[in-house]
Amino acid sequence: MNDLAHPPLTISMEGTGALLLDAAGAIFSETVQERIWSLAERLQAVPGIRETVPGMNNLMVVFDPLHLDPEVLEQRLHAEWQAPVTARAEGRLVDVPVTYGGRAGEDLFEFAEAKGMTAEEVVALHAGAVYRVAAVGAMPGFVYLSGLDPRLAAPRRAVPRMGVPKGSVIIGGSQAGIMPVTAPSGWHILGHTDLALFDESRDPPATFRPGDRIRFVPREVLS
Repeated sequence: MNDLAHPPLTISMEGTGALLLDAAGAIFSETVQERIWSLAERLQAVPGIRETVPGMNNLMVVFDPLHLDPEVLEQRLHAEWQAPVTARAEGRLVDVPVTYGGRAGEDLFEFAEAKGMTAEEVVALHAGAVYRVAAVGAMPGFVYLSGLDPRLAAPRRAVPRMGVPKGSVIIGGSQAGIMPVTAPSGWHILGHTDLALFDESRDPPATFRPGDRIRFVPREVLS
């Protein structure tokens, strides 16, 4: 079957104990992402599966190769992909306060100029959307956010920064995100939030879960 809910799958081995199910097409699909979440939850109950890690229209399945044959697991993934999507509770809606521009968002004005907009117009578009947490990963607590206004989509920087500060509110490609720690990144920095995205002393340590929704609330725009 080849439709928006059941796109073609590519399943590949990732080492000896993991399979990557990839349903990503040219455009990110919320429908496909919901199917990814549903499959990830169902697989957690399968003996021999150690972990399921949803990505952007893909799913990493980590398993014990001494208890699960990878070929049998691959067949099961293809079969499970066709199963109805399990209903999920609506994710939380969280307001994230942001200071835009200045030292908090050093790319804002250059980014706006490249888009033929004012900084205020970029902020209005960025803060006017309701984003959805499609996946959590890459670094502890990092959120891949869908819902970015297409007018703000932009290729990543040609030369990544070696240390994008914790709390940076960023754009990369067609996605928005927030830096949970200071780390290298080629995403554009529009602003900063004081909200902590990861705390290992909490249970769970990550602030957001897949399916949660985020609104960016401007505190001020610095020159």
